[in-house]
Amino acid sequence: MSRRTLLRAIGAGAALAGPAVLAGCGVPAAYVEPGDRAARDDSGHDRSLDFANWPLYIDTDDENTSERPTLDAFTERTGISVTYTEEINDNDEFFGKISPALMNHQETGRDLIVVSDWMAARFVRLGWVQEMDRTKQPNVTRYLDPQLRSPAFDKGRLHSVPWQSGITGIAYNRRKLGRELRRTSDLWADDLRGRVTLLSGLDESFALLMQADGVDITRWTADDFHAVCDRLEKLVRRRHIRRFTGNDYIKDLDTGDVVACQAYSGDVIQLQADNPDIEFVVPEEGGELWAESLMIPNLARHKRNAEALVDHYYRPEVAAELASWVNYVCPVPAARDVLASSKDEETAALAEDPLIFPDDVMRRRLAIARDIASQERADFARRWNSLVGL
Repeated sequence: MSRRTLLRAIGAGAALAGPAVLAGCGVPAAYVEPGDRAARDDSGHDRSLDFANWPLYIDTDDENTSERPTLDAFTERTGISVTYTEEINDNDEFFGKISPALMNHQETGRDLIVVSDWMAARFVRLGWVQEMDRTKQPNVTRYLDPQLRSPAFDKGRLHSVPWQSGITGIAYNRRKLGRELRRTSDLWADDLRGRVTLLSGLDESFALLMQADGVDITRWTADDFHAVCDRLEKLVRRRHIRRFTGNDYIKDLDTGDVVACQAYSGDVIQLQADNPDIEFVVPEEGGELWAESLMIPNLARHKRNAEALVDHYYRPEVAAELASWVNYVCPVPAARDVLASSKDEETAALAEDPLIFPDDVMRRRLAIARDIASQERADFARRWNSLVGL
């Protein structure tokens, strides 16, 4: 099971809309003013916190999977106990789960959550998460990957800190194909008709396809989006694209049902362990760099404890331990030297993997896409969903 599970297509319901739409549906405006976001912080006398994350997104002990070494080390060092819940299986589903409380200025029961950056953008726009105190987070300040420091949705990363990062690119079976793929446009070759899949989620798919057109995804336009859709409509009619998928592309690629597909870097690292014929490519035209980020919801009762846990994971030795287990792009480049110094040959080899620690050549091809604004989302989602059959 992958950490980036299938993300459902986005509808135009009230739970997915911006504050203006919510108000128009007869419910109170959803935006929360900065002065109304904090609760009394009980961290001083209650040494605990509640942390909600995705399944299989933290290191576990090989012999006892209920033990999580990096979390246990935090508790041992600080005395802060962590209730860790693997309850986030889908960004939209989780948004719907906690949005009634946040909209109505109520506690969520969670001090720390992890959501994909496109969803984090929605939380920031609605004012549903608190600004972190960086004076309490020296490791974040010192070690956060410069390329992830200031996304368009959260300038300066005031409200979010990457938990793990990753790359959307192209995966293919080199043995079955018999040649290399270098560009996204290579997917449209005649001999790949019916043997290609793309991701079904709007937010997961569109940026890489725009990059194939030479678009700067940090400032893409509606025209750029519709140009991509126009091309895909033709490919769908010709049955060039086998189907649009969630994370089930992993099985299709592994079994050989598809030869090439849009893919996430971390998934491919895991596939390569059992199938060395699988290759991952950051296309020459560019790949999308993304993150799934830690955030502190409004009215969290243990904000200082949560900030301390975030900073714990930015200690290079802790980040290295986590990276060696999850195999996504590590948001702490200094962890590379920690892994490289390992006496375990397999662990030390991870330091040289560009899908965990991208080299300079790869980084020059990576960009973080601007998120879809609330006023754009409904129209874009309607066209995208009709295209992919959702």
